[in-house]
Amino acid sequence: MRSRFILGDILRNRRRSVNLPRYLTYIVTWTCNARCIMCDCWKKDSPEDLTLEEVEKIYDQLPRMDAVRLTGGEPFVRKDFTALADLTQKCLRPRFLHVTTNGFLTRRIVEFCEQRDRSTPLRLLISMDGMSEKHNHVRGRDTAWSTTSETVRTLAPRQEELNLQLSVNQTIVDSDGIDQYRQLRAYLQPMNVQVNVVMAYDASATYSLKHDTAVARSQIGQFTTFGDFDQHRVSELADEVEADLKNFPWADRMAKRYYWRGVRGRLAGDADALNPSCVALNSHLRLYPNGDVPVCQFNSRRVGNLRHQSFESVWSGEEIAREREWVRKCPGCWAECEVLPNAIYTGDLALKTFGG
Repeated sequence: MRSRFILGDILRNRRRSVNLPRYLTYIVTWTCNARCIMCDCWKKDSPEDLTLEEVEKIYDQLPRMDAVRLTGGEPFVRKDFTALADLTQKCLRPRFLHVTTNGFLTRRIVEFCEQRDRSTPLRLLISMDGMSEKHNHVRGRDTAWSTTSETVRTLAPRQEELNLQLSVNQTIVDSDGIDQYRQLRAYLQPMNVQVNVVMAYDASATYSLKHDTAVARSQIGQFTTFGDFDQHRVSELADEVEADLKNFPWADRMAKRYYWRGVRGRLAGDADALNPSCVALNSHLRLYPNGDVPVCQFNSRRVGNLRHQSFESVWSGEEIAREREWVRKCPGCWAECEVLPNAIYTGDLALKTFGG
């Protein structure tokens, strides 16, 4: 029944030229204790993170959200993260809270899961890019595997108790990914933890050291991976991942099939690859640690700052109107964190799932 209500809301919103946001991605800090090979986030300074008081002032101006994703950087380096998450639930009343973490700070992460307001379901996504030395190499820390695996092992048997859905996010950076996927799957299966596989792309405006930059593609079908891949190996990985989706919850299975269908099409250079209209600066709001509102993952140009401006003035301003025109003309990306909100709020996910 709840799914029908959400779908009805989405269809009603599609009739409006500009929607109020329904999905929030809040990067709570740039600070990160990893040194990932595919990301420059850890090189960024984060001296002006919003305080709890400033976050509450911003939240009070926002509509209720369907979902909120708290991420970084590494969100758990903020010692006030539990209070920030509780504030998010109290003010924005999301149907679920999504938190991404590298899993290094085991004690802090476990205490958060124990102490948080458990009335809202938590989806905790912990990064694991392979087994042991492979994970250490990708995350740039000799202790990455030992700390992350301890976090997973500690939380896995407590998922029901903590109203927690625990998953592992494997970022594929090279052709070794399929073998690493198989090993991770075997390691995690007895713990009832699923592996969410994503392809690392070659560039991101969000995590670049450059400010106010756009790295969007020039045509539909373009998708450049971070590493060099043998296309046969990519297809082999996609086949195996999609076959394993039968074990995922129904909604997750639908979303991941959509994502991998798009990966296949774009890596094959298919001009007719899946390409939902973008809902950036529309149903999807992004918020930077200092209150800046950027366009999207691939365009870090800022349309305003919610620390210094009201949400209403930013959302209806001239700057955001110009960037919405940029979004309208963008040929499309294939980063999961952009694609799935696009697919959900345009109805394309439901259309492609049930319509062929």
